[in-house]
Amino acid sequence: MLLVLLLALAFLAYGIVEYQVHLRNLRAIPIRVHVNGTRGKSSVTRLIAAGLRAGGIRTAAKTTGSAARYIHPDGSEEPVSRPGFPNIKEQLAIVRRARQEGAGALVIECMAIRPDLQWTSERKIVKSTVGVITNARPDHLDVMGPTVEDVARALSNTVPPGQAVFTAEHERVAPIAETAKELGTEFFEIAADRYGGGVTEGFGYVEHAENIALALAVCEHVGVPKDVALEGMRTATPDIGALTIERVQHGGKTIEFVNGFAANDPESTATVWNAVEPRSVPGRTVIGIVSMRADRQDRALQYGELLASGLDADHFILTGGLTRVVWGRAVAGGLSPKKLIDMGGCEPEELFGKILELTPAHSLAIGIGNIGGTGGKLLAHVREVGGAGGAARPQAKERGGKA
Repeated sequence: MLLVLLLALAFLAYGIVEYQVHLRNLRAIPIRVHVNGTRGKSSVTRLIAAGLRAGGIRTAAKTTGSAARYIHPDGSEEPVSRPGFPNIKEQLAIVRRARQEGAGALVIECMAIRPDLQWTSERKIVKSTVGVITNARPDHLDVMGPTVEDVARALSNTVPPGQAVFTAEHERVAPIAETAKELGTEFFEIAADRYGGGVTEGFGYVEHAENIALALAVCEHVGVPKDVALEGMRTATPDIGALTIERVQHGGKTIEFVNGFAANDPESTATVWNAVEPRSVPGRTVIGIVSMRADRQDRALQYGELLASGLDADHFILTGGLTRVVWGRAVAGGLSPKKLIDMGGCEPEELFGKILELTPAHSLAIGIGNIGGTGGKLLAHVREVGGAGGAARPQAKERGGKA
């Protein structure tokens, strides 16, 4: 019994010492930006970090989304390796590494979903000087819901007390603004057109104006001029989930492949779908590639409804998991079964072969649903086939080691 008590006290003492070291690490990094939200977190994290670096601020960053990455102050990056399941404690190691590399700023994406863990991430781990909430969309309603208003309220757990918070959310902004007022935090609601329409030009991929405007506002807040920050953002490496368009010439046919996989909720998917204007080119065949996770039946049902009511395509290829669920809900919603092709369990080569078969001469293939698993593998295959004919994308400088 005495041994157990001594071990418990030893663990307690170790935890106290470890946390005090963490607080010292935080104090050594004067600018700490905590990025939360439903969509665009990884992109906004990268944009802010690139803008700050362009302004001469030695900046480290960490993304969590499609593929967790640690971005060094020189802009090179590496995967964040995890021995097990994701845990918010990994942010402690990120802070430590940023301090070791002499970072004056750290831009870090929130990796928590549960409201209580979002609060812990902000109040105990990051203690940000600038909070960012990209938007509040209908996602993870089982954890943060049941309503989208509840999602906005949950995301508000990362508003930093007495500091500043920026958001590009407009429809469900009230909970964020109310939380900021309660905490004595400066509140900034950023419109997509704040800096004019030209901000989206010069990127090697399709970046959303609201993401750029939000990142620019944060950079200006910490003292980096807009033009300087924007130039840095244009040369930054995009996240794997960034909206890109690959142009592939194969077998005398032209395929334009849109990577919309990362917009993995129906509302965001519809926005991406409409943005690429599928029917804007006469005679072009439109193909939707719907890749689902096997553990999200609610999402599969939502996408089935979306195919039936919100997306206009000549064909839909269903892949990944729960393809029969998507099929059943889409047909029940009135979509013709003739438009649906179930390729669950198929390899990327087979999927690309089907896209090629469905393309008479010119097609627009839009990947939606989820970047993980089949979606990401198909995207990699398309880029391999496209080779030099693919979209121009900034290349990441890679480092080895572990984050």
